[in-house]
Amino acid sequence: VQLQASGGGLVQAGGSLRLSCVGSGRTLRGYTVAWFRQATGKEREFVGGIKWANSNPVYADSVKGRFTISRDNAKSTLDLQMNNLQPEDTAVYYCAASATIISSNLGVPSAWHYWGQGTLVTVSS
Repeated sequence: VQLQASGGGLVQAGGSLRLSCVGSGRTLRGYTVAWFRQATGKEREFVGGIKWANSNPVYADSVKGRFTISRDNAKSTLDLQMNNLQPEDTAVYYCAASATIISSNLGVPSAWHYWGQGTLVTVSS
């Protein structure tokens, strides 16, 4: 599976961005997918994820109520709608996919098998 993330950019605090991730090579059907982010000098952190059956997404506490994950299994796409962005949301955002990850490992970067190349989100104050 190849993942291609896009949609990053520069936005003022309080603004919104929508990131997209497209899977190719193999359909994302059957894969759990997620978004991670990595700020400069920090470890990669889990933002949110959703299983292929479109069960309720799970989110990191830091983004709950502001970010929304959605997926289109027919199109093999994964989106991240980010509202009320804050400077601390500045990071490179990555999409990830795995066919075998278990729920307890969703937040563990090393547990994911496929990664997109990342897209930079910069939030100015």
